[in-house]
Amino acid sequence: MEDLEQEVPQEVKLVVTEEMRSYLYDITKWARFLSIVGFVFAALLILVALSIPSIIAGNPGLAKQFAPLGQGGSIVLTIIYLLLGLFYFYPSILLFRVANRGKQGVLFGDQESLDVAVLSLKSLFKFWGIMTIAVIVGYFLLVFVVGAGMVAR
Repeated sequence: MEDLEQEVPQEVKLVVTEEMRSYLYDITKWARFLSIVGFVFAALLILVALSIPSIIAGNPGLAKQFAPLGQGGSIVLTIIYLLLGLFYFYPSILLFRVANRGKQGVLFGDQESLDVAVLSLKSLFKFWGIMTIAVIVGYFLLVFVVGAGMVAR
């Protein structure tokens, strides 16, 4: 009979070339830029959300449009814009982490920082994947509801 030897998995070592380090460094620059733009958009959305009640109250024509909803219309819009601001803020934080920790990992050869950067990048892609699935499901539900509404006529 043959001896069944259990193979011990060997530790895999990846080699990061200088060209790869250059690419990672360029990625961190773009990640920083996109994170700052994301922070600005998130702040603008939050400022708009907080000013919606005063905008509606100060414009009688706009207040008439929200009359069926009463004061709830401005509250609903405020909540929607706050949520949109938070949805922009979270990926911006992840990108900022990728930029800072990735740059530190590439420049100083810090493996732990590079690990955190890649983990943040994984979280970013996971977030956008979940959001994409939610939007696709929302579109299908919208098509279904509109189709059902047309059939009910």
